[in-house]
Amino acid sequence: MHASPPTDTAPQGLLDGLNPEQRAAVTAAGSALVLAGAGSGKTRVLTTRIAWLIASGQVSPWGVVAVTFTNKAAREMLARLSALLPIDTRGMWVGTFHGLCHRLLRLHHREAGLPQSFQILDAQDQLAAIKRLLKALDVDSERFEPRRVQAFVNAHKEAGLRAPAVEAPDPYSQRLVELYAEYDAQCQREGVVDFAELLLRAYELLSRNALLREHYQSRFRHILVDEFQDTSRLQYRWLRLLMGPETALFAVGDDDQSIYAFRGAHVGNMAQFLQDLGLAEPIRLTQNYRSQSNILEAANAVIRHNRQRLGKDLWTTAGAGEPIRHYEAQDDADEARFVVELVQALHEDGRDYRDIAVLYRANAQSRAIEHALFTAGLPYRVYGGLRFFERAEIKHALAYLRLTVNPEDDAAFLRVVNFPARGVGARTLEAIDAAARARGTSLWQAACAMGGKNKGLATFVALVEDLRRATAELPLAEAVQTVVGGSGLIEHYQSERDGAERIDNLRELANAAAAFSVEADSQDLAAFLAHAALEAGEHAAAAHADAVQLMTVHAAKGLEFHTVIITGLEEGLFPHENALATEGGLEEERRLMYVAITRARHRLYLTHARTRMLHGQPRYGLPSRFLDEIPPGLIQSLGRTAAHSTPVAAPTRTQAYPYPIGCRVQHTRYGEGVVMGYQGQGAQAEVRVSFPRVGEKWFILAYAKLSPC
Repeated sequence: MHASPPTDTAPQGLLDGLNPEQRAAVTAAGSALVLAGAGSGKTRVLTTRIAWLIASGQVSPWGVVAVTFTNKAAREMLARLSALLPIDTRGMWVGTFHGLCHRLLRLHHREAGLPQSFQILDAQDQLAAIKRLLKALDVDSERFEPRRVQAFVNAHKEAGLRAPAVEAPDPYSQRLVELYAEYDAQCQREGVVDFAELLLRAYELLSRNALLREHYQSRFRHILVDEFQDTSRLQYRWLRLLMGPETALFAVGDDDQSIYAFRGAHVGNMAQFLQDLGLAEPIRLTQNYRSQSNILEAANAVIRHNRQRLGKDLWTTAGAGEPIRHYEAQDDADEARFVVELVQALHEDGRDYRDIAVLYRANAQSRAIEHALFTAGLPYRVYGGLRFFERAEIKHALAYLRLTVNPEDDAAFLRVVNFPARGVGARTLEAIDAAARARGTSLWQAACAMGGKNKGLATFVALVEDLRRATAELPLAEAVQTVVGGSGLIEHYQSERDGAERIDNLRELANAAAAFSVEADSQDLAAFLAHAALEAGEHAAAAHADAVQLMTVHAAKGLEFHTVIITGLEEGLFPHENALATEGGLEEERRLMYVAITRARHRLYLTHARTRMLHGQPRYGLPSRFLDEIPPGLIQSLGRTAAHSTPVAAPTRTQAYPYPIGCRVQHTRYGEGVVMGYQGQGAQAEVRVSFPRVGEKWFILAYAKLSPC
């Protein structure tokens, strides 16, 4: 069923300036799925649609629900509506999924089984609540790490599953399910809800309360959703519950920009939407107002390799523009130098620093680029994240390193004496501090004196002493690796939902040490720590200063820049090796590349390195398959001496290795596996293969006994 057909009473001025595709979307009768390509004006379409519905008398402001993915987007939508129509937008149901569900639960707290004054737990509050629960139940927090329990609870809530519905195939999983149930009971007793609970509780409320559901279905005649490609299965099910027989659902999104599967986004919701509502085709917005056509043609060519998509091609009237430039670096240091020289050349030509964005697939890649910009004295800002030496996991690792140089360092001691957690609580720290003050010593000396009274403290003291002995004669990079590996930080972050990225950063610290040892011609750990402190100083540009923008591709979504430099285009890095081993992972990586390309308005540069430092050692990689997927006629390859202008031979994939990274191969002993990377060249080159049964194995290529599947 669809909403009433449109009337002709809306002010025609609302539709002025819209292209035919946009106008068709704004004035569509009933439900519609709008496939809005990058830079196609989707925000304008969505806001104008709401204004047109209200102005034409099809719905009152109070009969509209509009869902955005950020509070900022909701505020901007309300501001635009106020500019388009003389209406009071206060009280309109415009907000994020969590914000709207919170509003619903506040209004109907009794029906939802919540106290009127229920409170919301943020991520840290939730973690603290889980720690209290584990302590109260006398659960071994090393075996059932609090962050792992937190991730388990949230993942199942986001999937719409309460504890009784969760499958538990083994005793460990069964215990996690029991802890989930106990955690739910604790929250209910205390009158609190976490973020995942907001949506699940609101969904359950409407599911079981027919009277309430029918009330909102009759009230909300039009539901509009932005960034629909990023909705989860549960969010879509909640939207469907709000839909009555006369409700129209208007969803705007781009399946080619669905890049948040790790957060629960389900790109299949778009095809499901068409099927559920009986719609033959989406409305496609394909005219791009951002980029020049060479950039769009490259994006179109790459994304066409994905099979699971609704399909569209972006186009523009802006002209072909400049060719896309590609640079093959010798290594990641050379890649970083290229970025610096390019930024300098662009700035000398009159381009503001803020108009230049450097994108990378993984956060750890920023370290080499940050160092090169810092050394060259160029202003930069890490957008949507922290600079390398400011990241918490790096500060923890540096604190352990500082203690190996000087255990009397009180600040370093306090940072890691109980991180990872080892049972050194606030009372023990107070006792250490009091003893140190009474004796006039450092915290370390006081801890050594009273270590026998606390098992966790004794463990820490022994750990630091072991690390000091183990690193005494080691070269700098090996010393850093030894401390990072022995500190327990990697094992700690393995239990976190976003732990893989933090582990990558920790491993990148060894690369930073290796680079420092070459540049400074020094193996001195104290000198490296001083260098790290200097780079972590107050050198980052302020939020609104003219500075080069550094960011991951995920953080770049929704942004645009005059010039974009996409770095690290190697197999195993972009596309990422973790994605290559998962179903649907390659298609999401390709969507990520599509997002990266379409951030550029006028100039696009692509770089890859023949070798890249990994764990302090060079790793040899193949150029990314995404480079192959861009038509050669769109790309100009760059020479080293004039990186911003000199064309040389067009790039081609090296044939040095027989199997592309990510391809499936058969081994005579271990069965089927996936090629994950290479090391070395020539007769002694090695290939790394991941096997489901036995994990990763390295083989010398000449004796590998591999064959393509």
